[in-house]
Amino acid sequence: MTASTEPLWQQVLDDIKRRLASGEIRDRFPTDRELVETYGVSRHTVREAVRRLHALGVIERERGRGSIVRQTGFVQPLGTLYSLFRAIEAQGVSQRSTVLSFGTSPDAGAAAYFGLDPHTDIVHLERIRHAGDQPLALDTVWLDPRVGTALLDADMTHTALYDELERRVGVRMTGGEERISARVPDPQLREVLELDDDEAVLRVDRLGESEGKVIECRVTLVRASLFALVMRWPSYGAVASRFAGTDHEQ
Repeated sequence: MTASTEPLWQQVLDDIKRRLASGEIRDRFPTDRELVETYGVSRHTVREAVRRLHALGVIERERGRGSIVRQTGFVQPLGTLYSLFRAIEAQGVSQRSTVLSFGTSPDAGAAAYFGLDPHTDIVHLERIRHAGDQPLALDTVWLDPRVGTALLDADMTHTALYDELERRVGVRMTGGEERISARVPDPQLREVLELDDDEAVLRVDRLGESEGKVIECRVTLVRASLFALVMRWPSYGAVASRFAGTDHEQ
């Protein structure tokens, strides 16, 4: 391994992600012994890197076969606040966006979540998110103008929205809620995302919070063939959803 300030397990993890993204590792994942020999590190270091790959859902164990690489392109664990930008780049693939629109306009549905008058101009951002050369998702965001207006001059082609909020406004996203459903794409969406005839999409509705206040409404239509959401759950009590009974328009 190289002389780096990062822990050894992180260096191993980063290089494995690079090899996965390049196709060097396919289907069968190397054994712990093979990784120890490849990287010249301890078994404990290797196991920590592999544990984190399992947690991300990138690999899974099959009885009699050891660990195998999941065939879905990008995997994101549920139950945590995540950035699609980070989820893609964490797996060794560059992320860029084609900005379709970025400005302000009234939106009564979003204004209600922000506690604003229905005629208030809301910051609105619509992007096509690309993973490498492939279109991955159509992402539409409504931001509370009290924080979102400061982002209007930002270049959103290669950055994380949450990073810009924290850097420009000092607002850090601390929680939220998502609702995930399957959708049959219409012809326009098929063209935008370059979908195959039999390819479906996942619709991810998000309410993003900062210190308990909703400042973001988001609808992401993501290619189901390239992105999977993985859930690991403990026991917990019932929690009432704050999503309204009807979908936000998209």
